[in-house]
Amino acid sequence: MSSSSSSLKRKAGAQAGSADAKKPKQTNGNIMSFFGAPKPGPPKSSPPASIRNGGATTARSQSQGQSATPETVTKKFDKEKWVATLTPEQRELLQLEIDTLDESWLAHLKGEIVTKEFLDLKRFLKKEWETKTVFPPKEDVYSWSRHTPLPSVRILILGQDPYHNHNQAHGLSFSVRPPTPAPPSLRNIFIALAKDYPSFRPPPNRGGLLTPWADRGVLLLNTVLTVRAHEANSHANRGWERFTQRVIDLVSERQKRGVVFMAWGSPAGKRMSKVDEKRHLVLRAVHPSPLSAHRGFFEAGHFRKANDWLAERYGREGRVDWGAVVEGGSVFGDDDDDDEEKKKKVNETEEKKKEEDDDEFEGGEIFDEEEGLKEVEAVVEKAETKTEEGKEEDGDENAVPVPKQEADEKGDKDMTDA
Repeated sequence: MSSSSSSLKRKAGAQAGSADAKKPKQTNGNIMSFFGAPKPGPPKSSPPASIRNGGATTARSQSQGQSATPETVTKKFDKEKWVATLTPEQRELLQLEIDTLDESWLAHLKGEIVTKEFLDLKRFLKKEWETKTVFPPKEDVYSWSRHTPLPSVRILILGQDPYHNHNQAHGLSFSVRPPTPAPPSLRNIFIALAKDYPSFRPPPNRGGLLTPWADRGVLLLNTVLTVRAHEANSHANRGWERFTQRVIDLVSERQKRGVVFMAWGSPAGKRMSKVDEKRHLVLRAVHPSPLSAHRGFFEAGHFRKANDWLAERYGREGRVDWGAVVEGGSVFGDDDDDDEEKKKKVNETEEKKKEEDDDEFEGGEIFDEEEGLKEVEAVVEKAETKTEEGKEEDGDENAVPVPKQEADEKGDKDMTDA
């Protein structure tokens, strides 16, 4: 190719570039404008109103999770690009997931939520939301994902069905918002906690808000994420079980350093079948329901066992402070007191041994200070004498000293023999 034709092409390219630069920018010039934007949702910069009201906890949980979250978790996932691949019906059915499922989870669950089974679940829920009262509120269905991003998970507590009465369920298993009092199962959880950590105090006013646990890496997940008002298990076997099983498996696969899984009741226990128990700790017990808690739940010791295991894997800072449900509360005073008591006993033992060692002399005889000092001085003096005399005998430190008179006679004899 000639240099003149190359220069002409470069010139043409430059002119085209300048022409493009003169064009006014499109107000919606991204890939979404071509495929059609999804239905308007809450702005990305602010979560839905109920999330904000519930709220400060959402922003706080994400800020706390960031310290343990590799930046690559969400950077590799181009959410807009993925949304652009969805059909119009998929975008409509999955708008809740697009708007409220934390991206650390969505990046790994995006394949699951476009399956026929999940889309059928969303079609069922669409009709339920239009004709029935469903709990928790829509914007809270995935609150567990925002309070506990995937990289921050240290403990997973699996529940069953959301609470089905008003002002109870808000997307975290076992948890209720004030002023709703803690339900019986949660009260039993608090009783078991107090057995593990005597300093534990439940939330004031008989409350049961567990967001401080979720913000500290405790994934509070239900097996089924929605329920019809006042109808327990009304959304069971509709597709949630497959989705939440994928969540459990994802935690097992992605958290390489290990996670504690708490499975209470036989249904929860069965869901742990794929968990690698060489890498993770699975704690099983009966459900904390009043119908079964008396059969071993209170004595299971799961909360302390979990923290002991986490301390071995992550160090003491990796433990979960169960006492955080009360502002300024902590259960770690119990452990610190135990540590101080252990240190005190060790110090006392070492001091006693030192005193016994100091009181002993050779052969186990009791040391008398005055007599012992004289004996020590005599031994030192004798050793010094032997050292000096040994040097006179060609450095033989084991030579026996000879009296001066004997030495003179020996010298005379040697001269006579010579």
